[in-house]
Amino acid sequence: MLKVGVNGYGTIGKRVADAIRAQPDMSVAGVAKTSPNFEAKVALERGYPLYVVGEDGTDAFGAAGFDLAGTVDELVAESDVVVDATPAGIGAENAELYREHDTPAIFQGGEDADVAEVSFNARSNYEAARGAEYVRVVSCNTTGLSRLFAPILEEYGVEKARVTLVRRGGDPGQTNRGPINDTIPDPVEIPSHHGPDLNTVFPDIEVDTMGMKVPATLMHTHAVNVTLESEADAESVRELLDAESRLYVLPPELDIDGAGKLKEFAQDAGRPRGDCWENCIWGDSVTVEGRDLYLFQAIHQEADVVPENVDAIRAIAGTADRAESMTLTEDALGLDGQIGRSMRDPVPQPPTVTDGGRDDAE
Repeated sequence: MLKVGVNGYGTIGKRVADAIRAQPDMSVAGVAKTSPNFEAKVALERGYPLYVVGEDGTDAFGAAGFDLAGTVDELVAESDVVVDATPAGIGAENAELYREHDTPAIFQGGEDADVAEVSFNARSNYEAARGAEYVRVVSCNTTGLSRLFAPILEEYGVEKARVTLVRRGGDPGQTNRGPINDTIPDPVEIPSHHGPDLNTVFPDIEVDTMGMKVPATLMHTHAVNVTLESEADAESVRELLDAESRLYVLPPELDIDGAGKLKEFAQDAGRPRGDCWENCIWGDSVTVEGRDLYLFQAIHQEADVVPENVDAIRAIAGTADRAESMTLTEDALGLDGQIGRSMRDPVPQPPTVTDGGRDDAE
């Protein structure tokens, strides 16, 4: 049983902790926080040992009535692996702490690629992370693109990819980013950082990316155009993508025309927090003209990296190969096709993971 510490218990950290607890071969050694807010209360109610970041914060937790198990240094020392789910840039500062305790660590996509030996996506390059000391799970957008391009690259080859990323302005809980009332190129330079980040996973894909932020909080939307190296047809592409466990091709009869309905669909299906762990691809959007493939996909920025973090733990520990780990993760979460199955069963099933800030970059 792998003992996993979670340093940072915000938007990503709390989801990763719940996902770890659901796994048959892992346990949560504890979670670390800097402030005694509502998430600290949730952590204790879930039975997670609570550790403080910095001894100066001990008094604040005590004053708030929160019992502490110790400091983050002690959590790192007691863990077989640490998932660093702290805000962007803080993970790199924490790297020395993990080195001091000789504890392997997983960082999030908000960190620069050089913080780790491998930029990781389970479907795309799992084996590259086997036995590594430090792994970076790429950001939510790069995770979504990696999952999409892996089967396309294998089946058809990719001559050139072009992606426009329409990104939410902030997460629902990020009140410091709102009110949001603008649409802005972000960045105005081309490419956005997403293309170079995808190349940390797929160095040989030629890809151009453009990013913009819009006044929304629910999900990102990708408009994807790929020039394939070989001929394809739309139905074959749909079948290829729908066969992937972390891609869900939305059938038109669901009448889901945007992220709002998609989130409500996930909530009705019994998903904890309404999370969509998989890419959601609009089936009607999959179009092929010559060798050019077009599609739209939605990426739930709060959730899609969660199963990747779980798989990265097994890759670092060397306890399973890619297929074994992905299957274990998905079975424990109820991920594989759960949204689709729920439509055939009108009685929502209880979530596998108990219901509970944004930590990684986009």
